[in-house]
Amino acid sequence: MERAVPPTVPLGQMEVFQALQRLHMTIFSQCFSPCGKFLAAGNNYGQIAIFSLSAALSSEAKEESKKPIVTFQAHDGPVYSMVSTDRHLFSAGDGEVKAWLWAEILKKGCKELWCRQPPYRTSLEVPEINALLLVPKENSLILAGGDCQLHTMDLETGTFTRALRGHTDYIHCLALRDRNPEVLSGGEDGTVRLWDLRLAKEVQTIEVYKHEECSRPHNGRWIGCLATDSDWMVCGGGPALTLWHLRSSTPTTVFPMWAPQKHVTFYQDLILSAGQGPCVNQWQLSGELKAQVPGSSPGLLSLSLNQQPAAPECKVLTAAGNSCRVDVFTNLGYRAFSLSF
Repeated sequence: MERAVPPTVPLGQMEVFQALQRLHMTIFSQCFSPCGKFLAAGNNYGQIAIFSLSAALSSEAKEESKKPIVTFQAHDGPVYSMVSTDRHLFSAGDGEVKAWLWAEILKKGCKELWCRQPPYRTSLEVPEINALLLVPKENSLILAGGDCQLHTMDLETGTFTRALRGHTDYIHCLALRDRNPEVLSGGEDGTVRLWDLRLAKEVQTIEVYKHEECSRPHNGRWIGCLATDSDWMVCGGGPALTLWHLRSSTPTTVFPMWAPQKHVTFYQDLILSAGQGPCVNQWQLSGELKAQVPGSSPGLLSLSLNQQPAAPECKVLTAAGNSCRVDVFTNLGYRAFSLSF
C-alpha cells in the first residue's frame, strides 16, 4: 500500500506527487529475509518496501525486477531500524516497535502482528528508536534512541524487562558481543558504553572524543556507528573512524577519512564503512584504504551484508541512504545495479 496522496493533490497529479516523494526520500534501514532471497528497506515516509533479490539477480531480470514486490505503510514517521528473526521482521519508528510475519509479508498481507512502546518517563515523550539489536541467547530485543536508555524486551512475552541508563544524550547505534553476552552502545554524548547483560549494568565507558588522535572538534563528539569483533571495536561519527582494543580501551588504528561515517562493519579481514559521500570504503585493519566504490546516493546511512547460507546465489552487499535507491554490490569491487522504491 502506498502512502495516501493528500486531498489537496488532484488524482491526475499522483505521478508528480510520487516523483517528488522519491526525490526527497531517505532510506534509513535495511534487513534481509531469513531465506536470504528478499530485502526490506525502510524510508523517511514510514514505508517498508520488499524487493526480490533472486528476481533482480536473475540473468533474465528486467527493470521491473528491481522494483518492490510490495510496499506498505509501517509507521507514521521514519523507519529508523529493522532486524529479522527466522519468522519475524521488527521495525522501529518514533516511540514504537512493530512485529511483522515474513510469511504474511511475502503473501502481501501487511498487517502488523503487534506494536509495543517502551515505558517512557512521561506520556508526552515520543523519542525516536534509532537502533534495534537481537540477543539470540536471551531471546530478547534491545531498543535504543532518543530517551538515552537501552530497553530490553523479552520476545517470548512481549514485555519490557529492564532499562539500562548511563548515556546523557541520544543513542545512535548498538552492537553485540555475543560471547559474553555484552552490548556496546554509542551516542550523541560522545561515549561508547559496554553493558553486561547478565549483571544489567555498565562495565566500561570510552570517551572517544577525549583521545587526541580521534578527536575532531569541528565535527562534534557524536558516535554514529560502531561494530565489534571479539576484543576489537571500530567506531566513528564526529570523531575519526577508529579501531579500538576493548580490553585496554586503546585506539590502535585511526582511519584517514575526513567525512563523518554513519555505518561500519567487519567483513573477513576488512572493515567496510560509509557516510557522507557516495562511496563504500574498504579498509585494511592497518588503516590503509584498499578501495572506494562509488554508489548512486549522495550520502549513505546503512550497509547490509547478505550471508544467509540458504541463498548463496543472493550473497550481496547493499548500501542505502539519501535517495530512493538501494545499491547492490555482487562483489566488493563495483555496483552491479540499484533497486528503487
